[in-house]
Amino acid sequence: MTDTADSSGARAAGIGVQPYWELTFDADGDPDAGQRDRLVAGAAQQRVTDLLVFAHGWNNDRSMATRLYQRFFAPFPAMAGAGVRLGYTGVIWPAMRFSDEPIPDFDPVAAGTPPAPAPPPPAPAGPPLLDDATLHALMRTFPGRELTLRRLQELLAERPAARSAFDEFARLARELVAVREGSAAQRLAEDAGSGTPAMLTDDPLGVCEVFTAALEKCGRQELFGDGLKRMWNGAKELLRQSGYYAMKRRAGVVGQLGLGPALGKVVKSAPGTRIHLIGHSFGARLVSYGLRGMPAGVTGVKSVTLLQGAFSHYAFAPRLPHDPDRGGALEGVQQRVDGPMVSCHSRHDSALSMLYPLASKLSGDSASFLGLFDRWGAMGHDGIQAVDGARRLDLGAAVPGKGCVSVDASSVVRNGPPPAGAHSDVCHGELARVVLAAGRVVTK
Repeated sequence: MTDTADSSGARAAGIGVQPYWELTFDADGDPDAGQRDRLVAGAAQQRVTDLLVFAHGWNNDRSMATRLYQRFFAPFPAMAGAGVRLGYTGVIWPAMRFSDEPIPDFDPVAAGTPPAPAPPPPAPAGPPLLDDATLHALMRTFPGRELTLRRLQELLAERPAARSAFDEFARLARELVAVREGSAAQRLAEDAGSGTPAMLTDDPLGVCEVFTAALEKCGRQELFGDGLKRMWNGAKELLRQSGYYAMKRRAGVVGQLGLGPALGKVVKSAPGTRIHLIGHSFGARLVSYGLRGMPAGVTGVKSVTLLQGAFSHYAFAPRLPHDPDRGGALEGVQQRVDGPMVSCHSRHDSALSMLYPLASKLSGDSASFLGLFDRWGAMGHDGIQAVDGARRLDLGAAVPGKGCVSVDASSVVRNGPPPAGAHSDVCHGELARVVLAAGRVVTK
């Protein structure tokens, strides 16, 4: 292949597939205009028939996002059939990860390869410290809040056995993620509900107790400390989930105000290119909101595949089961896809089966623990809910050509340490085949 800016860019990023374009957005959804314009022009110039657009989730800095794209995209060239010219786009947006929450280092595997054995039980957890790597990641994510973050780090290191210390910690964590009233981040925060999560309003020590219990259920049977000091395990989880809630809001902003308009430009410049959106975790929320942000009348997105989507399983519902007068925030958005909206989910994803509902529960909600997971559950745990005609399939079954589809990927999305479990175990050939099947891309 003749060397181009796109192909050399792919090599520089370590992606290994061509043509590849990076598409970067800031926290307000503003794109890197040069990258966007190279994608818009390049998709037409390179005669791309099918463009795969992948948005990463919460457990990524830029280097990890790039690594995820390299691993996930690796099987696609060998799978594409005659006449298919694949193009690849990696969305880079300002999310972050806590460095103590490792991402499974699994190589891409061919479809049909037996999954790796389950990891051994975790060792007893160490003290719930805020390490320097995560501290600096938070500083980049929340600029201008260095003093607040250093005080949070101090409290986790000291772990005072006093209710007043938990009050201070929660106040600082909540101030850290607060946004301006009426801002885009506030407007695009909720998928099925209207209000502020209880973790940001309720009694701090009570919230820390609930998160501590959830961590135990996720596989950390031997948490650090006892008595009130034990609740600092939950305090750190409160900080983690508060930060992730800020990322959830940001995903909606970047999708609707950034990716959606950019997709409109690609469709206008290369009307023959079929676009396939892929999102992992909060990146699934990002690409879904991207559909809502596309210019009116624009078509061209032929499939959407959501991998362990970290947003409400009722997001697409016309009526909420617990509030029939309201629908999900993305009600009907699946109609903007000229093909299926596919949600791959796994029961082994403890980040979404346990921690996400607790972090999403609204203040004042009186649901029991059992009802809590039904009402505030995530799409990556049990698929798309309360949408008429939605299909539920096992992995490997034929994907319908239209509508909402939930695919149980538990047979391959199954490995990962606590507290997130298998949330990031998505680099599998079987899931690559789901993307191609959903998009009706000709395969070998």
